[in-house]
Amino acid sequence: MPTPYLGNRARCTEVLKKYGFSFRKKYGQNFLIDESVLEGIIDTAEITKDDFVLEIGPGIGTLTQYLATYAGRVCAVEIDRALLPILEDTLSGWDNVTVLNADILKTDIRAIAEKENSGAPLKLCANLPYYITTPILMGLFESGAPFSQLTVMVQKEVAERMIAEPGSKTYGALSLAVRYYTNPEISFIVEPESFMPRPKVESAIVHMKRHSTPPVSVKDEKMLFDVIRASFNERRKTLQNGIANYAGFSYSKEQVGEALDKCGLERTVRGEKLSLEEFARLADVLSEM
Repeated sequence: MPTPYLGNRARCTEVLKKYGFSFRKKYGQNFLIDESVLEGIIDTAEITKDDFVLEIGPGIGTLTQYLATYAGRVCAVEIDRALLPILEDTLSGWDNVTVLNADILKTDIRAIAEKENSGAPLKLCANLPYYITTPILMGLFESGAPFSQLTVMVQKEVAERMIAEPGSKTYGALSLAVRYYTNPEISFIVEPESFMPRPKVESAIVHMKRHSTPPVSVKDEKMLFDVIRASFNERRKTLQNGIANYAGFSYSKEQVGEALDKCGLERTVRGEKLSLEEFARLADVLSEM
């Protein structure tokens, strides 16, 4: 098996020129050109030969080469058809990689796990497109696919939202979803010069170990996340107003107030003050009304 060779600016530039590739802003393309960062991702993700790894957005195959070297098998999902011939070239030395030309937001991830890994636990490792990070993460969580760990590169600001605690300015729906499904931590920060083209923001590697069971018990998971979405849909509004005005609900303001009373919460409380446990309790009370 060959040694990964794309983790530097010179080799990346060489490949891009060979195929006349132009970066497309609509796909949020920023390719890693830092070998130390790539090695750090592999270490953080705890990749071994026993692993089946799903990668989102392989680009020209920089991280994919590392994953294929250390993992048992890799499935890389790439939306940009222009990158397919490049990937066929850069991954030609690895026979344990499958590349799918698809939009991850429209892909049945659970079906991939069943087909490629017999439904056994898999790991996700990806440099996520920053403009659709939240929809991708929510899709991954809600897919029902058996992820054991997720290691993602995201904008630093998003990483901070992912690990935020109740009461902080960055705490929100994403924070709660990540906490419900996983135990997240920021592994390390990645500077703009580690990419081509260079982004205007810092990035971060977030490692998430999936809970075997959610940390809170709730009667209706969909209700829980509808309540969370309603609570943060308009952050300046009180929780009572946010839920009462949410298009997906038909609760009156008084009904929401009564639910808050039953939970021992003030009617003027805002969503960013509630813990995951308090949201679960509120969702259960509302579901019974």
